[in-house]
Amino acid sequence: MASVFLETTVDKFVFRVRRDCWYSEFGVWVRLEDGSARVGVSDYLQQASGDVAFVDVQPAGTALAAGDELASIETAKAILTVDSPVAGTILQVNEALDESPELINQAPYDDGWLAVIEPRDWQSDRINLLDAERYLEVMRAQALEQVKRG
Repeated sequence: MASVFLETTVDKFVFRVRRDCWYSEFGVWVRLEDGSARVGVSDYLQQASGDVAFVDVQPAGTALAAGDELASIETAKAILTVDSPVAGTILQVNEALDESPELINQAPYDDGWLAVIEPRDWQSDRINLLDAERYLEVMRAQALEQVKRG
């Protein structure tokens, strides 16, 4: 049976990409669950950004266009704006992140999710997203570039 994850190693870092997700080029993942879209940040994005100290996700009920700010993540290195990969309405926010923002670092594809969105037009939004294999290629190129820059 195939692993749930694809993996690649760049320099001394191992990055995992979950097979059942779609990805933006910027490392935001979407996983469809019973017609809803669970959204979070990829393993690469959380590793590249550093230890998460604070997360601010737009509240439930917020309507978003694809590309609108879904969340802001504050790390030791930077403040990261996470854009929504799909248009729709936020149904649920991961309240566990209020007390434990480090869940994003510890389990980016599981307990570290950001929000659940009711997609407005999944078929249109999906066209702009990458499957796991394609994202792995894009992410690997981004990681190699980051290693070159030091």
